[in-house]
Amino acid sequence: MTGRLRDKTALITGAARGIGRAQAVRFAEEGADIIAIDVCGPIESVAVPHSSPQDLVETALLVEQAGGRIVTEIVDVRNADELSEAVEHGASRFEGLDIVCATAGITSRGAAVDLSEAAWRTMLDINLTGVWNTCTAAAPHLIGRGAGSVVLVSSIAGLRGLIGVAHYTAAKHGVVGLMRSLAHDLAPHGIRVNCVLPTNVDTPLIQNDVVRSGFRPDLDRPPTREEFAAAAARMNLLAVPWVQTVDVANASLFLASEEARYITAISLPVDAGSTQR
Repeated sequence: MTGRLRDKTALITGAARGIGRAQAVRFAEEGADIIAIDVCGPIESVAVPHSSPQDLVETALLVEQAGGRIVTEIVDVRNADELSEAVEHGASRFEGLDIVCATAGITSRGAAVDLSEAAWRTMLDINLTGVWNTCTAAAPHLIGRGAGSVVLVSSIAGLRGLIGVAHYTAAKHGVVGLMRSLAHDLAPHGIRVNCVLPTNVDTPLIQNDVVRSGFRPDLDRPPTREEFAAAAARMNLLAVPWVQTVDVANASLFLASEEARYITAISLPVDAGSTQR
C-alpha cells in the first residue's frame, strides 16, 4: 500500500460486485475508508443475474483484508431519501466524505422502437437518475470539506451509439452531460468531477446468456465464453475481448487521487481503443 488515499473516505455505489467491488478494494489498498452501497436484489425488466447480500458481505471481507474499514448499506439508488440516509450514516461513521464513485448500473437489451416503457424508464431511473441521486446525496458532505473528487462510471456507450441498447446508450450519454455540468457547479467548492468510460468489462453484467447472445445472433443457442470473446474482441483496437474490473478501478483511483488534482470535466476511456474503431 502506498497510501494515495490515506485519511480519505470513499462512497461507492454498485459495490457488491464487479467494478464497484474492484474500486472498493483498490481504494482500501490505498488507505481509504469505504461506504459501500448496493441494491443486492432483482430489478424489474432486467434479465441478467443480480447482486445479492452475500456479494456485499464478500466485498466487505475483501476490503477488510486489504486493511480498510467499511460500512455497507443495501439501498436502491432510485430511492433518494434512503440513499441520503445511507450516505449520512457512512459519513458520520468516518467523520466526512472525500470521494464519490457513482458506479451502480444495469444492462438490458432491445432495439429503440421495440423497448417497453418500463424497460426505458428503469434504465434511465437507475443509470442516470441514480447517478444524480448519488451526487446530490454526497455533494453537501464534499462541499463541507471544501474539496473532493467525484468519479461517474459511464461507458463507451456515452461516446458512441451501440446496437440494441438505445436506452443504455441514452443514459450513459446523460451521465457524461451530468458530469460536465457538475464539474462547473462544484468547481467553486474545490470539487473535481470526471467520468470513466469502459468498454466491455469482465463482470456478471456481460458474462451471461442475454448479453452473450446479443453478440452472436447467428447462433440458435447462447454462445460459450470463448465464442463471445471472439465476437467482443472485434470491438477493440487492442487484442482483448474485454478489460478487467481492476483496470477501471485503477483509472478511478487516479482520478480520485491527488495525482489528478487539476483534472476535472474529462471523459477517460478505459476501452482498449474501442472508441477509435
